[in-house]
Amino acid sequence: MKVIFLQDVKGQGKKGEMKEVSDGYARNYLLPRNLATQATADNLNALKIKEKAAAAKAAKEKAQAEENARKLEGVQVIIRARSGGSGKLFGAVTSAEIASALKEQYGIDIEKNKIVQGEPIKTYGSYTVKAKLGYEVSGNVNLLVVEA
Repeated sequence: MKVIFLQDVKGQGKKGEMKEVSDGYARNYLLPRNLATQATADNLNALKIKEKAAAAKAAKEKAQAEENARKLEGVQVIIRARSGGSGKLFGAVTSAEIASALKEQYGIDIEKNKIVQGEPIKTYGSYTVKAKLGYEVSGNVNLLVVEA
C-alpha cells in the first residue's frame, strides 16, 4: 500500500514522503496512529497545496528577517540601568530588556531568545550584540548602557 507520511517514522520515512509499505503495517500501525495516510489523488493534491503554502510562509518570514536586519544597521538602543559605587550594574542587562527597548524605541519586534550575548553586560558602555533573526539571517544591535 502506498502511504504519505504525516510525521517522521524512524526507519520508515520522513514527513511528506510517499512510500510503499506492507498493507498490514499501514492498516494496523500507521493509519490508526495518524502517522500516515493513504496515497490517493486527493491526498496527493492536498499535500502539494500544503507544501506551496509552507514555502510561501517561509519566504515571507525570511523577507521579514532581512527587513529587520536592515533596520538594525543604523540603530543604537539606549538602556538605562542603575549601578553601585564602583560602576558595576545591579544585575546584568538581559536579552528581554534589549528586546523590549528595541520595540519601545524603534518598533522593531525581535524575540528575546533570538538575541545572543557573548558575555553578560554588567557595566556602562557601548556594546554590540548579535541577533539571529532566522533563515541564516543575522544582524547586530548597537547597545548603549547608560546611568538611570
